[in-house]
Amino acid sequence: MIIIADGGSTKTNWCLLDDTNKKIYFNTEGYNPYFVDSDYIVASLKKGLPQDIPYDKITEVNYYGAGVHNEEKAKIVEEAIQAVFPNAKVEVGHDLLAAARALLGTEAGFAAILGTGTNTCIYDGKDITHNIDSAAYILGDEGSGSYIGKKLLTDFIRGLMPKDVSDVFYETYKLTPDEIMDNVYTKPLANRFCASFSKFVYDNNVNIQYTRKIVDDAFEAFFNNLVSKYPDYQSYTFNCIGSVGYNFRNVLEEKADQYGMKVGKILRSPIDDLVQFHINRSKSIA
Repeated sequence: MIIIADGGSTKTNWCLLDDTNKKIYFNTEGYNPYFVDSDYIVASLKKGLPQDIPYDKITEVNYYGAGVHNEEKAKIVEEAIQAVFPNAKVEVGHDLLAAARALLGTEAGFAAILGTGTNTCIYDGKDITHNIDSAAYILGDEGSGSYIGKKLLTDFIRGLMPKDVSDVFYETYKLTPDEIMDNVYTKPLANRFCASFSKFVYDNNVNIQYTRKIVDDAFEAFFNNLVSKYPDYQSYTFNCIGSVGYNFRNVLEEKADQYGMKVGKILRSPIDDLVQFHINRSKSIA
C-alpha cells in the first residue's frame, strides 16, 4: 500500500492506493515547514488522519508540500511522516513538482500554483529546470490567496474599503483593525489567516467592481513580476493549480490572454492527476 499526498499551506489532500489501485481519499490541514515543526505535524496527523488506516502496512509515502524548498525544510516533514508511518519509505518533494506532474505528466511546459501561496516553474517532463522564487507571503506571493487577503485587510484597516463592502465585511467577521493586526503580527500561521479572506472576495456580490479590481491587480502583479520574467514565456501554455486560480479562472484567463499566453489546464487540486502519474510510473517501472 502506498500513499500520495499533496500538501499546501492550508490543506493536505491524501490518497491511499491499495494493491489493486483502489483509491481512498482523505484530508488534513496543511504543513508548511516555515511555520510548523515536526512535533506539530506528528500531533496533527495523529489527530487528523483516519483511524482505520493500516499504518504499519504502508510501504511508501510520496509527499509533496508547500515550503519544502531545501533539505532542511524537507527533513522537518520527512521525520514527522516517518514517525507516523514507521515501515514506509518516505519521499518528500516540493508541491511545485506535484503541480508540474499533475498538469503536464511527462510533457515539458509551464506550471503554476495559485493557492494560499504562489509558485511558478518551467518543467522538462522530469524535473523543474527553472523557478523564480515567489519570495513567500511577506515579500511576494503575488496573485495568491494571502496576497489578495492582505489587500482586502489593508483597505479595511485604512478605511479605504467602500462602505457597502466594509459593512458586510465587519458583519461577516466581527474583526476590528486591532484584532486583524494581532492575528497578522503576533499569532502563528499569518499566511493562512490572510489567505482565508480571499473567500470573502470570491463570495462578495455587494460591490463587484471593487473586488474584481483586487483580483485583477493581484493577477497583474503575478504575471508582471513572475510569469513574464521567464525567457520566452509566451511560447508556453499557461497551466495552473490551486483554489485561487480555479475560483477566479475567468479573470486569470483574461490576464493570461493579455500577456500572450494560451491557457491549458486550470485545476483546483492536483491530487487526482498526481495519483494517476504515480500509477503510470509504477506501470512503466514494472
